[in-house]
Amino acid sequence: MQERKTNWRDRKDGWYIGGLDPMHVIMPYLFGGRTANEAVLCETLDLTEIDKYLEKKNSSNPEFKYTWFHVITAILAKTILLRPRMNWFIKGGRFYEHKQVQLGFNVKRKFSDDAVEAIAKFILDPEGGSPLEQVHDYVQSFVSKVRNSDTPVGVDEAMYYFSRLPRPILSFSFWILKKLDYFGFYPQSLAKDDPCFSSCYISNLGSIKMSADYHHLFDWGTLSLFMVINEKKLIPVFKEDGSLEMRNSLSIGFTLDERIADGYYFAKTMRIVRKLAANPELLDLPAATPVEIDN
Repeated sequence: MQERKTNWRDRKDGWYIGGLDPMHVIMPYLFGGRTANEAVLCETLDLTEIDKYLEKKNSSNPEFKYTWFHVITAILAKTILLRPRMNWFIKGGRFYEHKQVQLGFNVKRKFSDDAVEAIAKFILDPEGGSPLEQVHDYVQSFVSKVRNSDTPVGVDEAMYYFSRLPRPILSFSFWILKKLDYFGFYPQSLAKDDPCFSSCYISNLGSIKMSADYHHLFDWGTLSLFMVINEKKLIPVFKEDGSLEMRNSLSIGFTLDERIADGYYFAKTMRIVRKLAANPELLDLPAATPVEIDN
């Protein structure tokens, strides 16, 4: 991320956004909280080029295979990096930009009804090379950690201790935490592994053979974007000669806080998502490499 001048209004996890027009300044007071300002975007991605790309990536038989989840997550991380307003959030009536691109998602320790989920939080390094390799390496490391251990990992450990408190103490504790968050003093020891304090929370429903276009946001934390990944399906696609062809496709749904940007900004952001899905080899370039799209 670019260097910023410090401002006394900055948070530990976000840069203060100043110089906004009066409408944006009063939005947090006029229209309510994050969950009262949800907008939903749905997109169906053609996986033809991604399938070819994954076949090439996995041709050397790596121990930990590349998957379309890795690709979609890398596309999202790179898009947020290139479209800074997608990394904005509102807290305490002010606009901020996350200092990092952070993506949270759940990992099942095993596929069973009573299996405990571990919460992962990937942080993109803008100068760290390929976003796909960063995602792949992080997921490999995290999955290995949680599936070879029954002990809580990251924020799960904090939740375990909070859950054992008596109700009055638990309620008071979270009242204090909300006040600290409002004023920008929420403990970073708790926020660093909490996916609600991130750029986007990803729900990979396709991994459990389920589909949904919408998941609500949370008023807890700094999360302005939620992405749902559905089950991969074959759909008919018309070719240029008028014939039909069955192609693998993936439906994704975005729920976002519409106060952070306007419709034009969101539409241009989705064009980057489509461009990367159609040209996944762009994910082999450094994360900050610009993506050319039609205006």
